[in-house]
Amino acid sequence: MQTAWIVGLGKSGVAAAQLLAAQGWQVTVSDRGTGDRLAPIEATLTQLGIQVRLGDTFNPDPIEPQPDLVVVSPGVPWDSPGVARARALGIDTIGEMELAWRNLQQTPWVAITGTNGKTTTTALTAAIFQAAGRKAPACGNIGAAACGLALPEADPIDWVIAEVSSYQIESSQNLAPKIGIWTTFTPDHLARHYSLDNYFNIKASLIDRAALQILNGDDPALRAQAIAPYPNAIWTSVAGRDQLPANPDRGAWVEDGWAVVAGQAIVPVSALAMTGRHNQQNLLMAVAAAHYAGIAPETIAQAVRDFPGVPHRLERVGSWQGIDFINDSKATNYDAAEVGLKAVAQPAILIAGGEAKEGDDLAWISAIQSRAAAVLLIGSAAETFQANLQAAGYGATEIVETLDRAVPRAAELAKAHEAPIVLLSPACASFDQFPNFEVRGDHFRQCCLDWIAQQS
Repeated sequence: MQTAWIVGLGKSGVAAAQLLAAQGWQVTVSDRGTGDRLAPIEATLTQLGIQVRLGDTFNPDPIEPQPDLVVVSPGVPWDSPGVARARALGIDTIGEMELAWRNLQQTPWVAITGTNGKTTTTALTAAIFQAAGRKAPACGNIGAAACGLALPEADPIDWVIAEVSSYQIESSQNLAPKIGIWTTFTPDHLARHYSLDNYFNIKASLIDRAALQILNGDDPALRAQAIAPYPNAIWTSVAGRDQLPANPDRGAWVEDGWAVVAGQAIVPVSALAMTGRHNQQNLLMAVAAAHYAGIAPETIAQAVRDFPGVPHRLERVGSWQGIDFINDSKATNYDAAEVGLKAVAQPAILIAGGEAKEGDDLAWISAIQSRAAAVLLIGSAAETFQANLQAAGYGATEIVETLDRAVPRAAELAKAHEAPIVLLSPACASFDQFPNFEVRGDHFRQCCLDWIAQQS
């Protein structure tokens, strides 16, 4: 019997373990974590005959029998000692996304990557394909784990629509989508990838393997670095056909308020419920993918009209006396938070902070200076953010520490400043206070709804 070791007990690790167990592998799953949160998962996997080792740091011993396969969850660094040792020992070591590819490569994939914009683009692309009658679930960084689509009990699918992070790409060296979309490229995850060049090359390796590339022509880094490597790429631009950096006859652009692909007007950009030029760009990339997959224009247009938006990305969660509360918890870096702040009405009361990432905060601070009436700071980054804002001459900051305190204070300040928006756009990871950005956004939503209910 073949043996497999899964590193990490998140949704990706669980799906990989379930898939391999169903295929007759002897499976062990390890995770450094312990506690009540993992107990139900442990019980479920144990019932399937899967050995679960909690509080375990994977580190194979060269003198012990080795597994035939090691599958690494996205949250586990590819260069962590145990994973690096497994590769050095010659063990077949891959990521969960690569395992899904091995099982689903006969199905065409749309793979979406990028620093920002990939979640919205993935969700919208999946919605369009599904409206056309394709069985095309979103998976990967959103939706189901990719391996879950390959389980014996899973429904047959026509397309895989996968959001693929840099963490997933670096451990999936054979994944070759039919359509590869690169949304944006700005500095992020440098604590894990060490250099901007390395981060770029990881993203590029996925796009290199795509049969058709769709690239954001409004992104300065992609315009500077991706024209020559992808001579046949489909480029997109919200600024019009003349701004496409290459292949204008095949590209996608905004013209007279319409999303146009290869000269064919498909849908008014105003049909998309999500605001901002960045979302028009996301729209163009999704519409281009659907067009080149053979989906009819009228089907694309109706799917766009019906698309409700993405939770945690400029999501309106409530309103009180003319003040909208907006959940942008997905904005986990400076660039995404800058985009979010520029997309809403001004002046805004901004709630920011969490676990800070490396990056250039100058453009974000500039947006705050011009668009935010006040900034409420939470999490471990609060004092640093306050110091940086004050050093830039912006003094309207308060440290409130938690979302529970931030929401009522933000509403009070919004009234005082006649600000129409309270915006959670953290510019930070969530891990100092929450397991992930979704839980953070859910908590913000509930805080807002509870506070609004108390006012009635």
